Amino acid sequence: MTGKERAALRAQANSLTPLFQVGKGGVSPALIRQTDDALTARELIKLKVLLETAPARPRDIADEIAAATNAEVVSVVGGSMVFYRYSEKLHQKEKQKSK
Repeated sequence: MTGKERAALRAQANSLTPLFQVGKGGVSPALIRQTDDALTARELIKLKVLLETAPARPRDIADEIAAATNAEVVSVVGGSMVFYRYSEKLHQKEKQKSK
């Protein structure tokens, strides 16, 4: 992903609300599943890390989630993490609507 693509995705993510929070339980299989489903449905999502209770740094958590879901970390700022993954399923629906 180029710097310009990353900047455009960051700009889009500004208006997003976090879908999930990572707290003292850390990254669980349920969180990975939910994140994977959300990426398939939306492509661009934001998650929040509860800094006081999380077992690891937000960057480490973001890298772990990205590796488990085959997504790219767009940004990690404070406790906010933004992920992107191209969704073929989502684009097929758009193509069908335009026909």
